[in-house]
Amino acid sequence: MDGFVLILELIGTVAFAASGAIIAIRKQMDVFGVCVLALTTAVGGGIIRDLLLGVIPPYTFQNPIYAFTATLVAVIVFIKPVRYYLTGNHNAYQRTILAMDTIGLGIFSVVGVSNAYAAQPNAGIYLTVFVGVLSGVGGGILRDVMAGDTPYIFVKDVYACASLAGALVCALLWRVTGHATAMIIGAMVVMVIRALSVTFHWNLPRAD
Repeated sequence: MDGFVLILELIGTVAFAASGAIIAIRKQMDVFGVCVLALTTAVGGGIIRDLLLGVIPPYTFQNPIYAFTATLVAVIVFIKPVRYYLTGNHNAYQRTILAMDTIGLGIFSVVGVSNAYAAQPNAGIYLTVFVGVLSGVGGGILRDVMAGDTPYIFVKDVYACASLAGALVCALLWRVTGHATAMIIGAMVVMVIRALSVTFHWNLPRAD
């Protein structure tokens, strides 16, 4: 189970790091800023999650693989041909941000549920779902604030609601289908809802 979760975490780290790096480049940050924003997006939600669960120090600081992976992704995205393609082509930029954010959100929402159960084996649905959502959206909120934007989850698409749905499905299936299956199904729920919300322009009611 630990190996499966690690693989999911690394995939999510790559996805969120890429989204953070792309936004940093769009904001014309230097290479250090690109790396910091990528790292913050990739591990920010996990750090908040671990502090909430009493995991001290957070896993990010126990194993350098997450920071190394995020930094490597940031450097690759910063390479001139890559960054010119992503920031010079609006369609490529939008598609890449959507894909990376969706993958990262789906994975970290269910990884948060897994970590909640690992820290509190008898945890209730409320705790596990809350931790899952926090893990999924935390890095993106920090990214947007550091980039000087209104956090994405407050203004567009059903971002946090998708995370909530996926985390809830994962938690409900945890002892029914087995951990790995529950995580895969939960992550897919997040990704499908995100894809549908963008395709059909679903948004929550908002103030005029």
